Amino acid sequence: MRNTRARGARRSFLLMPNMDTMVAPTAAEAVWIVRLQGHPQYDFVRLKRVFNDCGSRHQVVLVDVRKLLACTDRDDDTDYILKAVDDWHAGKVRGIREFLDPDNPRVPEMPYMTISVRRSPGLLGLLGMHREGVVAFRNGQHRARYMAYAGALCMPVEVHEREAPLLREMCAAPDTTSAEYGET
Repeated sequence: MRNTRARGARRSFLLMPNMDTMVAPTAAEAVWIVRLQGHPQYDFVRLKRVFNDCGSRHQVVLVDVRKLLACTDRDDDTDYILKAVDDWHAGKVRGIREFLDPDNPRVPEMPYMTISVRRSPGLLGLLGMHREGVVAFRNGQHRARYMAYAGALCMPVEVHEREAPLLREMCAAPDTTSAEYGET
């Protein structure tokens, strides 16, 4: 009994966030650079992983931003699909712009999501011959929408390892070796 309690206490201690890494990433923590096309305030955004533990069952997938948002707009199960950035109030735009600013000492986490598949509308979907991805954000929808608005073509997102192949199939960036997508 005593060993079980000690292991449980040790486990909960390991799950607590390290406050030192909340301000700036450690040397061992990867930071992704996402290039922005034509954004007047800054030309890149830094993102880090949400789940960076060794035993994490989550993967980073580089996605085409337009494909990702098209899948997001199909999410009928939640009542929370964001409007275009042009329709946000000025305070929300300023807040997310400041949050993503590369001069901010805190590196924002990349969007985290889940993806499923459903039959497409129309005859081919009815016959089961065509399907479409449906993305639901767990966190980071404002970041993703703003980065698309700011000109990001591709960005890293995090998804559970079971869903990573489907996300790659539906939303993978076409050529992630290009410099306009950024680097790690």
